[in-house]
Amino acid sequence: MSSSTAKTRLSTMRVAPRFTLNEPQLRMKHAVAVLCGCMLTPLAFALPTLDEPQQDATEISPTVITAIAPSSPLTIVTNPKDPRQPVPASDGADYLKTIPGFTAIRAGGTNGDPVLRGMFGSRLNILTNGGMMLGACPNRMDAPTSYISPETFDRLTVIKGPQTVLWGPGASAGTVLFERDPEKFGELGSRVNASVLAGSNGRFDKLIDAAAGGELGYARVIGNQSHSDDYKDGNGNTVPSRWDKWNGDVALGWTPDADTLVELTAGKGDGEARYAGRGMDGSQFKRESLGLRFEKSNIGDVLDKVEAQVYYNYADHVMDNYSLRTPSGTGMMAGPMASNVDRRTLGARIKATWRWADVQLISGIDAQTNEHRQRSAMGIDAYKELPWTKDADFHNYGVFSELTWYVAQDNRLITGARLDRASAKDYRKSSGSGMTAKANPTANETRADTLPSGFVRYEHDLAAAPATLYVGLGHVQRFPDYWELFSPSSGPAGSLNAFDAIKPEKTTQLDFGVQYQHDDLQAWASGYVGQVRDYILFNYTTGMMGTTSQAENIDARIMGGELGAAYQLTSNWKTDATLAYAWGKNSSDGTALPQMPPLETRLGLSYSRDAWSAGALWRVVSAQTRVDLNKGNVVGKDLGDSSGFGVFSLNGAYRINKHLKVSAGVDNLLDKAYAEHLNLAGNAGFGFPSDNPQSINEPGRTLWTKVDMSF
Repeated sequence: MSSSTAKTRLSTMRVAPRFTLNEPQLRMKHAVAVLCGCMLTPLAFALPTLDEPQQDATEISPTVITAIAPSSPLTIVTNPKDPRQPVPASDGADYLKTIPGFTAIRAGGTNGDPVLRGMFGSRLNILTNGGMMLGACPNRMDAPTSYISPETFDRLTVIKGPQTVLWGPGASAGTVLFERDPEKFGELGSRVNASVLAGSNGRFDKLIDAAAGGELGYARVIGNQSHSDDYKDGNGNTVPSRWDKWNGDVALGWTPDADTLVELTAGKGDGEARYAGRGMDGSQFKRESLGLRFEKSNIGDVLDKVEAQVYYNYADHVMDNYSLRTPSGTGMMAGPMASNVDRRTLGARIKATWRWADVQLISGIDAQTNEHRQRSAMGIDAYKELPWTKDADFHNYGVFSELTWYVAQDNRLITGARLDRASAKDYRKSSGSGMTAKANPTANETRADTLPSGFVRYEHDLAAAPATLYVGLGHVQRFPDYWELFSPSSGPAGSLNAFDAIKPEKTTQLDFGVQYQHDDLQAWASGYVGQVRDYILFNYTTGMMGTTSQAENIDARIMGGELGAAYQLTSNWKTDATLAYAWGKNSSDGTALPQMPPLETRLGLSYSRDAWSAGALWRVVSAQTRVDLNKGNVVGKDLGDSSGFGVFSLNGAYRINKHLKVSAGVDNLLDKAYAEHLNLAGNAGFGFPSDNPQSINEPGRTLWTKVDMSF
């Protein structure tokens, strides 16, 4: 095989269509929808009509996404700009829930924490433009996805399981990449993409994404705002959940030739959100981001590409109980109080791609350091007068290599390995606060580990059917993160604290599955079974001094999988279904592994014709009885068994012309009162019972309309 032929084949990805449910045009008797329609009527008449030539691939498709299928074994690639149901996402975790296998720990409203196959936190690597944006809250109120506005990115890639080593350490559950593509202008030109979303509960989002440039470079500006008031659940009760967010980003690219890119990026953001399930709200989510990347392609016959980048991300987060609520006047949080935390993250990566006749090799090194500080005080904004106190810093240096060998026309072997040197330093002088404060026994101590990871996967294309079989074995050793070392009240029995004794997790997992695509039928199945040594578990206890948490290491077994199929009934009608299940066992204690999502099924039916589409989505979730009361992770714990539920939703879309599309939907059409299993209990400060924890209900019937414009 020639080198050029190999390059073509290596760069080609077999893409299975996404499962979509196209949206029905609903006659929504809702003031927001009418307002949107009135606003857009002049634009519709001013722009070209459908009598013009047919749209090309870049124009807006009249569909609404409700589920997403794999693009290749264990890998999902989608466009996060596509409208989706339930109501288009306010953050990264909300969008990920569209993908089978993903759920989120909910607290009402926005800023949930993503969970993949029951695994949470740094078991899931989440990167934006190749860099990590780490939150600062000790209880992950500002999870990394809370700083992500999905629609401002061009591509979302998910790699399930420990089946890549390219994107940093510790990704035992999977890797999530939110990416922006470089602009390409053959000659001087520009483009503008914009959208407006309005809906129930005061939801109002605005987005603009504009770029201009030429053969030698480009400039891109992205801005968005998102707002929502408190929502009402299916019982008509108001759930504290309102938010306001904004983001602004700029990218400047230099392209001296077709194979070279130098890009400088900068961005800022902020927001506020109140939470029915927390004792404090987030009154500030400041973000600052800087990045520089270099890419050089088509270098030679063997060395094909070199990529390098550096990035800087800063989160400045404020939590208080007075900006978005009134202090309770009783208990431990009777008066106004606030906590201000920040985290500064600096990272770099360089990697090179080599190609031979039947082999591709990607190798490189990466590094990351992050520093965490905090300050807190009683009284309104009293924290601003206090100096910052540094409590922790982390360092990680890694080397990695990933090889793809095209053994034969229909067989591929993919394997990778990485080695990380991770360390953390404890700067805390004391632990606890007030009457419980005591000297920290690990003050100024540093701990470090050298951690290997790797995987091997075999893929085979069947000759008798248009299907691909795969099986992969991966092993990841994960250094404990900030939340596991610094947030617990104590460590394992007999230890000084969590920093002193919590061991790195060691996950070994077998992934296997099949993908089928032929004519009118696409189907896929993926399964996994794994063993986790030294799984990091939180155990919560409530006493006279409030709730305390203990972190400990256990051994665990996990297994589960996802299924999906889409069938084109006729040229206009299509049906699809997905199923996801995750199971876990604490094999040290013989109990269920806590915080595991229940079995979930999505059933869809859609109709599309010309510029119209309509669809229905029925989401069915079973009861969860495999729980371990008061155990979980740094964010959530098992509150008890949860009930099953079914939610029925409708959607519709109409492409007015190649520049303009209107989509609309009604989520939870039957106004069902229900709560997700992965959830926080309602906080007593908002009137929820403190002696009988109750999960927070999800929104009731929700109407929304979205307008997409592209020029």
